[in-house]
Amino acid sequence: MIDIPANWMEKIQNVDWSKVRESVKDYGPAIKVLQQTWSKESLLEISQGKLFVPDSVINEAIAKKIPEGGSVTGVTIKSHANGRLDIRAETKKVGPVELSGEIQEFVHEGDKSYMKYRVRSRNIPEHGLMSWIFSRVSLAMAERMVGHVELADDLPISIRHNTVTIDYSKVLAESDFGKTEYQGHKLMDMLEIEGAKPKDGGIEFDTKLNVPDDVKKALLAVLADQNEKDEIKKME
Repeated sequence: MIDIPANWMEKIQNVDWSKVRESVKDYGPAIKVLQQTWSKESLLEISQGKLFVPDSVINEAIAKKIPEGGSVTGVTIKSHANGRLDIRAETKKVGPVELSGEIQEFVHEGDKSYMKYRVRSRNIPEHGLMSWIFSRVSLAMAERMVGHVELADDLPISIRHNTVTIDYSKVLAESDFGKTEYQGHKLMDMLEIEGAKPKDGGIEFDTKLNVPDDVKKALLAVLADQNEKDEIKKME
């Protein structure tokens, strides 16, 4: 369980919630997107600069992006304490394809969003399969922070030697999170991702929440309301 930081509690206590709720009542669509994107726990982790996402969560998201009847029947990742990220794809034609390497960069800042992965395996699959695999892996990793992202056929991917770079900025901009504004601020501009490091059992993302003061008060109000609702449910 994650405790609310002391500085957040102080701000919650000093906010006039009646005025804040009055100011945010016309932002129903944005509030809905926020609630669908972040749980209170993930929002707190993001605000504190570290968000840990278990492999099981990412693998579940990848599975939803694999069509039935295709040549690839499954893709899973496995993170290791030494920073390695293993990727295994089950294919009908050549059987299992296994990759191992490191996440060199995982970045989201404004309209710039990309992942760079260096393959350490000796035998690299042909580019078409590599593009297919990494398009799904990268978007599944991002979804824990930005909500559902539709897979695009033209997702820009470049492969140079053993390094794969996936640019998911366009599909993120076209997602509900990317298109939503709150009090004149784009949600996607509030969040920054500065890196990602595999650890035992999952991936830890380095994050930053760039929230203006007026929006921070509104988010705190939403968070306080959600906490209150959770407590009521426990008492029922």
